[in-house]
Amino acid sequence: MKGWPGKENRELRRPDLCPDVFLPYQKKWVADLSPVKIMEKSRRIGLSWGEAADDALLAASESGMDVFYIGYNKDMALEFIEDCAMWSRFYNQAAGEIEEFIWEDEGAEKKDIQAFRIKFPSGFKVVALSSRPANLRGKQGKIVIDEAAFHDDLAGLLKAAMAMLMWGGRVVIISTHNGDDHPFNELINDVRKARKPYSLHRVTIDDALEQGLYQRICLRLKKEWSAGAEAQWRASLFDFYGDDAEEELLCVPAKGGGAYLTRMMIEACMSDEIPVIRWMPPAKDFVHWPDDVRYKDMAAWLEAEVLPILKAKVLTDRKSWFGEDFGRTCDLTVIWPLQEMPGLKYWTPFLLELRDCPFTQQEQALFYVADRLPKLCGGALDKGGNGAFLAERAMQKYGEDRIQQVAFSSAWYLENMPPMKACFEDKTTSIPRDNDILDDFRAIKKIQGIPRVPSDARTLSRVGGKRHGDAAVAKCLAVFAARNIDGYGVIEFQSTGTKRTHTRTERFLNG
Repeated sequence: MKGWPGKENRELRRPDLCPDVFLPYQKKWVADLSPVKIMEKSRRIGLSWGEAADDALLAASESGMDVFYIGYNKDMALEFIEDCAMWSRFYNQAAGEIEEFIWEDEGAEKKDIQAFRIKFPSGFKVVALSSRPANLRGKQGKIVIDEAAFHDDLAGLLKAAMAMLMWGGRVVIISTHNGDDHPFNELINDVRKARKPYSLHRVTIDDALEQGLYQRICLRLKKEWSAGAEAQWRASLFDFYGDDAEEELLCVPAKGGGAYLTRMMIEACMSDEIPVIRWMPPAKDFVHWPDDVRYKDMAAWLEAEVLPILKAKVLTDRKSWFGEDFGRTCDLTVIWPLQEMPGLKYWTPFLLELRDCPFTQQEQALFYVADRLPKLCGGALDKGGNGAFLAERAMQKYGEDRIQQVAFSSAWYLENMPPMKACFEDKTTSIPRDNDILDDFRAIKKIQGIPRVPSDARTLSRVGGKRHGDAAVAKCLAVFAARNIDGYGVIEFQSTGTKRTHTRTERFLNG
């Protein structure tokens, strides 16, 4: 933890003195009134909080303007509007209560967006949207795009936002990075190359610490500040973000495409109620055991480990699907059940992982689970390489109307990763709270615009062995099955990625 910028000056600062409300980088940011300004930032530095202070004051002023905040989920929008409400009270402004309403988007999709609003006596308002609108036609004022690198079609959103400039509006773009080939990073590079006349700010976690961030945290929490405690706090952040720390904390975009799903997005859908059941061979020579001995051993394990979970976690009155990503020696086989829940949601009752499992025992385990899923509508299985065996056996047992054998391709990923991502964005799904599962979903990258797990991506499991995004692929297959298999009849489908002609669940997870 030696040698980061400014460490040698820490003892000179006095957090016990009454500080300014804003830290220096926050002051510089809110003082910048450029028509378009961009913040390239670390996480956890309070930038959006400072932006809310500026926006509440702007909307409250007689010479102000409307402010439209665009996040990518409800929690972001609600947190921002609550910060604006707090600041309006601080300014002693008689703002109205927070109103929740539906923003009727006028774009091609005609979607309704959950939104929040505060109206001020000035006649202006702050509106916080929970997702990106397709159309901003007729709106005037200031646009704040938060975590811009994680919005779909950032270029389209910026095009709509820039129209605000014609009548004196302003555009604010705030984000951490999401890969070096992302449009957000391309925009920053254009500004640095003087191709775009925008104002650019950059604040890493070390910049923020140098300017007093941890001192402010200690002041807020009524803790005593010390250089050692600050170094420990910094180290804990880097441990938390692991391999993503450079991108998440130091503003260094990841090479070869950023993570497709953010850690925050994934963790928001994690549940302690979902068990991960893991099987490993009882002996190194298990594959050489006689067929009947292997069968009996697996049967006993399934009865002891899987059956109690099936009885406790699976809902008997709900439709079920499953996805299966195949692995034999290097990678895992993961079986991911899904059940339909009220509110257009998908529940994961449990997850089953098989490592170094013989083909016949994989079939045995899959059939054991699938036979006990109530109202089984169907499943989707990886038929690549050796996976073709199990995919074909499942089709033979459950019928071609209920089993889809999927050959992965760029077109398939391009069509079917976004609906899975929508599950996380909308919080309409659940996954186990498990570090290995988190790593699998974080392994998905955008490669030349295609979200997929890179062929050379490997992570080390906490329980031994390597992983290759296996659970994430199984989850994608499960969502694919739920969107495409209608009860006991399958919707027209081509595994090449050609779009289906119709689906019962177009209202589900349209991504």
